[in-house]
Amino acid sequence: MIREWIEAAARERGAAVYLADARGGRTLTYEGLRDAVRTWERKLDGAGLPPGARIAVRAADPLDYATTLVALLGAGRVAVPLDPQAPPADLARVLEVAGPVGVTEGSFGIRILGTGSGPADEAGIYLCTSGTTGTPKGILLREAQLAHVAASVALHHKIFPNDRGYCSLPLFHVNAEVVGLLATLSAGAFLAVDERFSRRGFWEMIARQRITWINAVPAIISILAMDPPAVVPPDVRFIRSASAPLPRAALEAFEAAFGIPVVETYGMTEAASMITANPVSGVRKSGSAGLPAGTEVRVVTVPEAGPVTPCAPSEVGRVQIRGAGVITAYASGGRPGVISADGWLDTSDLGYLDSDGYLFLVGRSDDVINRGGEKIYPREIEELLLAQPGVRSAAVVGAPDDVLGERPVAWVVPAEGGDGPAAADLETALRAACAAHLPRHKQPGAFYVVDAMPLGPTGKIARRRLKDAVSGAGR
Repeated sequence: MIREWIEAAARERGAAVYLADARGGRTLTYEGLRDAVRTWERKLDGAGLPPGARIAVRAADPLDYATTLVALLGAGRVAVPLDPQAPPADLARVLEVAGPVGVTEGSFGIRILGTGSGPADEAGIYLCTSGTTGTPKGILLREAQLAHVAASVALHHKIFPNDRGYCSLPLFHVNAEVVGLLATLSAGAFLAVDERFSRRGFWEMIARQRITWINAVPAIISILAMDPPAVVPPDVRFIRSASAPLPRAALEAFEAAFGIPVVETYGMTEAASMITANPVSGVRKSGSAGLPAGTEVRVVTVPEAGPVTPCAPSEVGRVQIRGAGVITAYASGGRPGVISADGWLDTSDLGYLDSDGYLFLVGRSDDVINRGGEKIYPREIEELLLAQPGVRSAAVVGAPDDVLGERPVAWVVPAEGGDGPAAADLETALRAACAAHLPRHKQPGAFYVVDAMPLGPTGKIARRRLKDAVSGAGR
């Protein structure tokens, strides 16, 4: 399927640019991509690495990384994307789980590894994720699965050959791979890839590249909302938010400053990225992850024994998914019972569907705070904190309580950063806001004002590290 997309695009689009270095002049045309596929095919065949063999990719340059990853898929191999900045211990863990037979740093060079997996008989992407538990999970996204989701992204976001996307998200994560590289390929469009997001010169670069849509995460949207340019590039149709819930205050601030629609989405690696999305044109509901897009979604209660029960509209339950884009088994690791016999995957996310079928997420099951039997969803408190003046970022986690089991505590990054008297004043203001708007059991028992949050590669707050800090595990 992906090889067919590449060959068709080379015939029909020829010298049209598929990928570009966002801040340089280098480009890759569709003809160039086809040639890269053929070169890799010859090289891998000659090295005795047949179709289906797992090849690890670790390139520092984003254009080289992107070209290599897509070309390996086109050549029928399984790409194993690696973080080029990963420390040796993390790299060794991924290589042990994925078992590639070769590793490349791009530019058609490859190092053969002495051991590794046998052929899988089809192209794909093998990702290793630790999730929130730290237990390694191997996820093989097969070609048909990748193609289904990529085509769904292009259809739902109305990406056409004349569109020009921008992506600075890490290419070793599923979002950039499927929403960025493969959705663009399926549409025969253009994508500018960036090594990392930088606010300096951002909008000038967007205007220079004539970008029509931006693939982003909440952290990027929040930063951009604080510093709008004098002139907004006129070609941008929408900015896409993924990887973590977008605070409502950040969405409203961005749209007010730029007049560019924010399209909130929801996805996960096991579903090859996108599961739901708000429409680009149509009703976009603030705080919602949108409507199902090529994937079945249900919200259910899961008793300790007996069948699951569908939740009524607006009733919070566990989010489960099924469809052509969703894995039916883990390649390695994974908790037993996560995937049912009839294909429903339990995401561990909690949320509800409204009467129109829009999904609203309230948190993850392992993030829920149990205070004396009362369930507290951190996002409700975080939204209140983020709506207060002087707050740039906020996270609420559960801390041990000798009497009630757990109590909520809040971590806050001030808009201007720093500690001292300003931090004390901010804590006083936040305590007053919580007392005015939240019942007593939901009010944080402590506030930690810090310069920055611990973040993962896609900008998602590393809640486990915050919980470890307040429980003493991280001291």
